[in-house]
Amino acid sequence: MSDQIHIVEMGPRDGLQNEKTPVSVEARIAFVEALVAAGLKTVEVGAFVSPRAIPQMASSDQVLHGVSHIKDAEFHVLVPNEKGYDAARAAGAQVVSVFAAASEGFSRANINCSIAESIERFKPVLARAKADGVKVRGYISCVLGCPFDGEIKPKAVADLAMTLWDLGCYEISLGDTIGVGTPLKAKEMLRAVGAELPVGNLAMHFHDTYGQALANLYAGMEEGVRVIDAAAGGLGGCPYAPGATGNVATEDVVYMLEGMGVKTGIDMEKLLATTNEVAGLLGHPPVSRVASALNAKRKRLSGS
Repeated sequence: MSDQIHIVEMGPRDGLQNEKTPVSVEARIAFVEALVAAGLKTVEVGAFVSPRAIPQMASSDQVLHGVSHIKDAEFHVLVPNEKGYDAARAAGAQVVSVFAAASEGFSRANINCSIAESIERFKPVLARAKADGVKVRGYISCVLGCPFDGEIKPKAVADLAMTLWDLGCYEISLGDTIGVGTPLKAKEMLRAVGAELPVGNLAMHFHDTYGQALANLYAGMEEGVRVIDAAAGGLGGCPYAPGATGNVATEDVVYMLEGMGVKTGIDMEKLLATTNEVAGLLGHPPVSRVASALNAKRKRLSGS
């Protein structure tokens, strides 16, 4: 467990895209800058999707341009198809992400097509990215359960992960989109996927709906996974799963890892300030337990 753990920050994309309160381009750029200053060197900053479908991600090209002056970080953007890829490349994207679901029900609800059809949509994206020297990360949704299809078989996740790997994704992020997983189920799923492709190229993207995300992450670390997706303040959610909460909070992950002696390189004070700033913009307190505890401690010590 003393190995380096790499955190991929999802707040500016997967976090903000589910928020009802719009956040300006300027504030999104400042959010990313603050996250990098806190030590988060890999940040997903936007999505090149229809602004009608996800208005919170409108002007992602301006956000990507706005953070291009930062040279010591890697910025990711989500692209659903070739049109999205064209727009992302025009904005200077060097790393893009594609997404598929492990369940047919979620695939149809989320992107209105079957799993097989979704793969056909982004095959040309991967081919062009390879020719352009652009890295592609692959997301798989609903790896531990689906709001429509229920339980998901680990083999279905492993087969889809292998497809993405064979198409050229350098890393596969395995998402418990509705946060229903538990540690033993997480281990079973990760072992199934790890039997097909290198564990070093897997990431865990666990939501915290039932309060299991940290336990599931620890279980995955025991299986050798060393990449964790998280969102400052626990931002996020799933529009197709009523009651589903956001990504596991970056603060909570950092607190757990540092408490285990795993160095993250992340400054908690700066991260907390960043979380509080974006929470103020959104008009609600952070979901993060650590942020809540530290904010309460500060308030008590200040006597306010």
